[in-house]
Amino acid sequence: MPVLNRIADFADQMTAWRRHLHQHPELGFDCHMTAAFVAARLREFGVDQIHEGIGRSGIVAIIEGRGDGPTIGLRADMDALPMDETTGLPHASQVAGRMHACGHDGHMTMLLGAAKYLAETRNFGGRVALIFQPAEEDGGGGDAMVREGMMDRFGISRVFAMHNSPGQETGSFQTTPGPIMAAVDRFDIHVKGQGGHGAMPHLTADPVVAAVAIVSAIQTISSRNHYALDDLALSVTQIHTGSADNVVPDGAWICGTVRSFEPHVRDMVRRRMAQICDGQGAAYDVSVTLDYQQGYPATVNDPRETDFAVAVAREIAGEARVIADAGREMGAEDFSYMLNARPGCYLFLGQGEGPGVHNPGYDFNDEIAPVGASFFARLVERAQPPAR
Repeated sequence: MPVLNRIADFADQMTAWRRHLHQHPELGFDCHMTAAFVAARLREFGVDQIHEGIGRSGIVAIIEGRGDGPTIGLRADMDALPMDETTGLPHASQVAGRMHACGHDGHMTMLLGAAKYLAETRNFGGRVALIFQPAEEDGGGGDAMVREGMMDRFGISRVFAMHNSPGQETGSFQTTPGPIMAAVDRFDIHVKGQGGHGAMPHLTADPVVAAVAIVSAIQTISSRNHYALDDLALSVTQIHTGSADNVVPDGAWICGTVRSFEPHVRDMVRRRMAQICDGQGAAYDVSVTLDYQQGYPATVNDPRETDFAVAVAREIAGEARVIADAGREMGAEDFSYMLNARPGCYLFLGQGEGPGVHNPGYDFNDEIAPVGASFFARLVERAQPPAR
């Protein structure tokens, strides 16, 4: 079954919503204008309940179906990224230093499209909870909404989400049972030495040499301390130190990211990093402080719910355009907190060739919005058929 006819009828309206959202990006938890726009559309559709301010600026909206039944959750993220847009499009961001470079404007649009259809037809039993979440990019808005009791408050029994995927065939779906995206950790290493003249390094405790040694030693964690089949990515992404060619600085700062799937791998990396920092500090006679912050857990799909989501995706896109075992990747997603609280599935929806996400030239492909909305709508109808 292709895009639902009723959703195709208002595809142009969906494009207008998406481009408005694209022009007015907001960051982190401060998605108040975005949430107000979403809430206004939901009121127009006649949804039964709109609960605002969950997770600071998040929304949970309820649509009642026909008869008693469970509540299924559908989630879209709302926040943008702190970067300048270079697309030059008529609907480009109107806010300097902010842009929807990850397609969250499209995710909201797909869920709004499904909401409009479901509020009109109500061809399902129980209830659907529409979850509009802030702070996916940074801050853990998914965790905040779960901690505020969203799942129990609204009786959500299963939960689903999807993300656009540049480079993947337009309108195709990919997912996998079990782990699909990695846990993410951040580390900051502060090296404190004693500065001095570059011509007299023997009178200093050089933090630059120590920092370089620490970075080199950290690389051995992946190559020598973990089992090769346990996925692990450890990247030093920033080193800041010094101010002049003839000055040995007082300090250095190292920053990076760790991606993994297994809890024992996360623990091992943290332990070994602490040992390396202590050892290199002693070796180079400097003070080294490690600040290791565990972030989002791994995103783990429930196998049964994944099979169900795949079956629905095949109704929408066709058998050949759905990959049910695409494998996992090292990116991270705070939908993981919702999947830790309830069974569900996270999928990728292809949006064709073009710049990747987090690229200043990226733009969501409006062609796929009706596909995503149709998937969400049919997911509800198949999961919870109306009472007879």
